[in-house]
Amino acid sequence: MILVCDVGNTNTVLGVFQGKTLLKDWRISTDKNKTSDEYGIILDQLFKYNGINIDDIEGVIISSVVPNLMHSLHAMSIKYLNKEALIVGPGIKTGINIKYDNPKEVGADRIVNAVAAYEKYGGPIIIVDFGTATTFCAISKAGEYEGGIISPGIIISSDALFQRTAKLPKVELIKPEKVINKNTVNSLQSGIIYGYVGLVDYIVKRMKLEIEGEVKEVIATGGLSTLIASESETITKIDKLLTLDGLRIIYERNK
Repeated sequence: MILVCDVGNTNTVLGVFQGKTLLKDWRISTDKNKTSDEYGIILDQLFKYNGINIDDIEGVIISSVVPNLMHSLHAMSIKYLNKEALIVGPGIKTGINIKYDNPKEVGADRIVNAVAAYEKYGGPIIIVDFGTATTFCAISKAGEYEGGIISPGIIISSDALFQRTAKLPKVELIKPEKVINKNTVNSLQSGIIYGYVGLVDYIVKRMKLEIEGEVKEVIATGGLSTLIASESETITKIDKLLTLDGLRIIYERNK
């Protein structure tokens, strides 16, 4: 079994694979102030609750967009799992040719998603990852990372609206039945949800014009992928565990 760990700005997603089968996955809050011991205790409790023997973990791979956490997680892997973690970064074998002006600028999560999407669905393909930021990535037919777009995430956008307006209440991010509404709560929900769907569909349509060849799939991943994809005209598939699959594939290519 291997432990895969995807560290985002808001949440950290953990998964345990046996071969290609994902046995368990968990989502915990990302906290850059937690020590290696605190993360080790969390991991130990998750394993015990789900009947996983920590001694059965044969390897660990971590991708992170939060540099301050890498020391704690790497130390946790050594202390609690007795394993040197494989870190997604420069020098690691991914099988993806990154055609960015500076490949080091591409976030580890975007590379991992690209590896998984191309392996599972082929190319050309577009990946839309709904995280703290919403990222759009284009992968060519030959499996090359062509580039992408970074936009503010839906939660960041809505929080900015609530913080900057004195009379508008903070609302739950759920889809109202209609676009035109007769109360403030539903009007806010409509503007946030349907407005974001419009952003996604417009960007994907523009990307398709610039990608060579017919795009096979538009994959949505991330915590809010289902909410937006349910109304999107361009998203063709939801794969919430895409990043975990990508980490498993990269681990296998480097072990």
